[in-house]
Amino acid sequence: MENKRLAEIFNAIADMMEIEEEKRIFEIKAYRKAALSIESMSEDISHIYKSSGIEGLMEIDGVGTGIAKKIKEYEETGKVSKYEEYKKRFPFDILALISVQGIGPKTAYLLYKNLGVKTLDDLKKAVSKHKIQKMEGLGEKTEKKIAEGLNVLERISGRMSLGFALPYAEHISKLIMDSGLAGKACIAGSTRRMKDTIGDLDILVTSEHPEKIMEFISKMDETEEVIARGDTKITIRLDSGINCDIRVIEKTSFGSGLQYFTGSKAHNIKVRKIAIKKGYKLNEYGLFKGSKLVAGENEDEVYQKLGLEWMEPEMREDRGEVELAAENKLPKIIQEKDILGDLHVHTNYSDGNEKMEDMVIEAIRLGRRYIGFTDHSESEHIANGMDRKKFEKYSEDIDKLNDKYKGRITLLKSSETDILADGSLDWDNDILEEMDYVLASVHTGLGMSKDEMTERIIRSMENGEVDILGHPTDRLINRRPPINMDLEMVFEAAGKYDVALEINSSPERLDLNDENIILAKRFGTKFAINTDSHMKSHLKSIRYGIGIAKRGWLRAEDIINSRPIDKLKNLFR
Repeated sequence: MENKRLAEIFNAIADMMEIEEEKRIFEIKAYRKAALSIESMSEDISHIYKSSGIEGLMEIDGVGTGIAKKIKEYEETGKVSKYEEYKKRFPFDILALISVQGIGPKTAYLLYKNLGVKTLDDLKKAVSKHKIQKMEGLGEKTEKKIAEGLNVLERISGRMSLGFALPYAEHISKLIMDSGLAGKACIAGSTRRMKDTIGDLDILVTSEHPEKIMEFISKMDETEEVIARGDTKITIRLDSGINCDIRVIEKTSFGSGLQYFTGSKAHNIKVRKIAIKKGYKLNEYGLFKGSKLVAGENEDEVYQKLGLEWMEPEMREDRGEVELAAENKLPKIIQEKDILGDLHVHTNYSDGNEKMEDMVIEAIRLGRRYIGFTDHSESEHIANGMDRKKFEKYSEDIDKLNDKYKGRITLLKSSETDILADGSLDWDNDILEEMDYVLASVHTGLGMSKDEMTERIIRSMENGEVDILGHPTDRLINRRPPINMDLEMVFEAAGKYDVALEINSSPERLDLNDENIILAKRFGTKFAINTDSHMKSHLKSIRYGIGIAKRGWLRAEDIINSRPIDKLKNLFR
């Protein structure tokens, strides 16, 4: 699957263009837009090109004629000439260097030009010898931030965001099914439990031809290396860099195998203890009474025979779900059908890649009953934030589209309003009061002390205008750690001031995570599951936020955007 590599190439081109040709802002945005779209696709872009050519490529969001030709070039030669040209001018690993918190394209270039830093190893040496703090324009503070970024990178090495791992798992499962050699192919492991980061993939397969399945998997284009291979199990390294275990299981054992390999380990230990207590033996091959198989083909039957309700995979973390299942008291948690709208959507009025109407049409196609437009406020210069005059035009366009699509969808007027360093909001209250609701987020000054950041966020909620706190911990998976704040104090204030906490479904954020959701629930907070979409294809990423919400055992009534539009408007009023 070439998606990840092509996305890396297009991002690298954009990064190097920023260094050399920063005035070409629209071309840079085009490369980033294409990279975002390609990386989030579950379908292999190579298959699209082989089956539909350039015309098929141009149907992908963000892929125009120029980008499509570069994809064609890559498919036919394995290279993109523009990327190769840039690498000669900038011979350092820009993608690796900018994966470190505190380093952007221009800083990476300065480190290369002044210190000869080409790789992460070079960077570690420069930090250990305190060379960066001696550079003009960087200094001790930047060096400390880079050192912290390197530490974060080492801790999370080898793990991939759910939003990027799940499409790979789905793609591999589809290839196996399309081979005609399998009866079933089902994702298991932590991916099925929708953990926010994934160490490796697990896929279970039924087949009457296990040896042919093993051979097919070993020769897939997506298989970079066969790590281990047996009669019914193969471990491969995918071209995405993640490992994948694929097991062929007998049809009569598929349910018990799915239960076993879904996990978690702690959940399975507790379930096996119940089996032993009831005189059974439970393993991946089935539920046995002596030598007799009493359940195994269906997962729900295994739980039923043990006197347990079937549990959603996201709940299986030994957080009390087994005990509640034994009493038939499991809560009814949120489902995708419960989400009626999306309250965090960007357009080309700020840093989005699509026109407002294009986002509306896609939202209607996906069955959304309402969406809220939240383009950035004025101080967010890097995201092309709106000034007052631009906001007035933005507001008028929303009103016009509301009239045009009346009865099909409701459009809500908002802005992702910056929480400034002192806790005030970027917009004055007279503008905030024109909005249907206010989504407020921290984007700058992320290095504040714990006390300063906590006070800053709480003060913003005391304003009385804030309805939703966007991406509350501000983390970027594998790139930036959460901001330093007192979570309990912030969550308590959110409950006190009726501010909903966002569960941001963007694959690079997934913020809040499940542990924070569980903590926040103690303070009676409400939540909003949003996509933070910047292009049409992002609107589908709501499923990741729902998965995280399910891991936090949230119900529909806990989520404000599960409410019909009239009740939601009453809530905001």
